[in-house]
Amino acid sequence: MAELDGEWDVLRESGLLPPMRRVRKHIEGDRGVTTAGRVRLPFRVVGRSLRYRFPPGLVDELEPDGDGFRGRALLAGRELGRFRLERAGGTRKG
Repeated sequence: MAELDGEWDVLRESGLLPPMRRVRKHIEGDRGVTTAGRVRLPFRVVGRSLRYRFPPGLVDELEPDGDGFRGRALLAGRELGRFRLERAGGTRKG
């Protein structure tokens, strides 16, 4: 999905998600990777869902929000937390 292509900063909003300093998503076409330091989690893009290879059942569901997206991280269908995606290098709000 072309609207998702590019580099994204991940900003934690709520839930069980850890602090997300230096967490970034890189998306190209139907594939991408989330990086947090040296940790790299590859995923497939299916519509506006990011489906991770590992851990099994981890999915980020995205909804457009202004110039970025709001997301929910789900594991086996249960919400872990909420986050925002903002274009990398953009001005952050709040």
